[in-house]
Amino acid sequence: MPAQTTRSRPAAVAAAAPPSIISPFVDALCTGGLSLLVLVPLLIIGRTDVLLVSVGAQAWIGALVNMPHFLASYRMVYRTRASIRQHPWAAMYIPTLLLVACISAVYASRWTDAPISALLTISSTYLAWHYTAQAWGMMATFTHLAGNPFDPRERRLIRGSLIILMAWHVTWFFYLGYSNYVDLTPLYLALSALTAVALVMGLAGFWLHKKRTGQIAPLRAWIPWIAIFIWYATMARVGLPALFIVQIAHAIQYLIFPFRVEVNRTRRTATGPLVSMQLGVYVIVLIAGSIIAGIALPLGAMAVVAGWVGSRPGEVAGFAISAFFNIHHYFTDGVVWKLRDPVVRADLFGHLARQG
Repeated sequence: MPAQTTRSRPAAVAAAAPPSIISPFVDALCTGGLSLLVLVPLLIIGRTDVLLVSVGAQAWIGALVNMPHFLASYRMVYRTRASIRQHPWAAMYIPTLLLVACISAVYASRWTDAPISALLTISSTYLAWHYTAQAWGMMATFTHLAGNPFDPRERRLIRGSLIILMAWHVTWFFYLGYSNYVDLTPLYLALSALTAVALVMGLAGFWLHKKRTGQIAPLRAWIPWIAIFIWYATMARVGLPALFIVQIAHAIQYLIFPFRVEVNRTRRTATGPLVSMQLGVYVIVLIAGSIIAGIALPLGAMAVVAGWVGSRPGEVAGFAISAFFNIHHYFTDGVVWKLRDPVVRADLFGHLARQG
């Protein structure tokens, strides 16, 4: 009997899945694996047309993937009064300031497009920080789950590589969007060359991590880092249309994390069928909200504004709405996702404690 027990232990250990957000396979697909399966073949064959479906279908896919990740982040902030009080800037102050800025920009568009252009510029440059910060957050999460987080030197190298990519993204936007006003070709080419340095820095960070821990970092920590290089390579080759696929990939990356938080929080207060029911309502609300937003925004808002102050403000209202959601979402994510916060760790990793 003791011999049988001894033999069964390795089998039980081998059968135990590594700690994960959803599962190792789903984590790997969502955090960049799917985008790699789509974009790497396009880069290899040299294709510059990333319109894989019709324009109408593309718009709906974008709405049904992007809007849920906005709504899921708002759920993180506005879930309870305590959460609102904990994050007053994300919950109240920033959206109020943004609302005033967007209304003012739309109203001013009767005379000038400068304010609405400024909002779109802020949104687009902030996006670079948002993409690279999310990539780092996932890398930190999965090395934490593996029990071997990055040390300060490894962190500096890997985050340094992402900072170079962030600078490239900002320059890419100005290079394409402001080419009629300033020639940024030398800076753009220099930063494009510097991405090779970013690649070496990141690889050095991973190598030092392996040397210190004796283990290669989990694939799920590598994938977000590799994916953002591939995203930016696609954006460099294709231009602005590539953002359609990149935005969808980014939203898919994000969604598994608030979903896991929702599952863990629900299980604290409900059991059995009630858990499935509440999670079902959560998913339905996200999808329904996205469909409503896809229909009403920006077309409905544009019609209202056009009737209120004239046709030109109505034309730019959609841009203002997009800037509002994007900037607020970027700020919100930077506030609520702090792994050093014990409440965040409990919400995100609570299921692992129960499994243990």
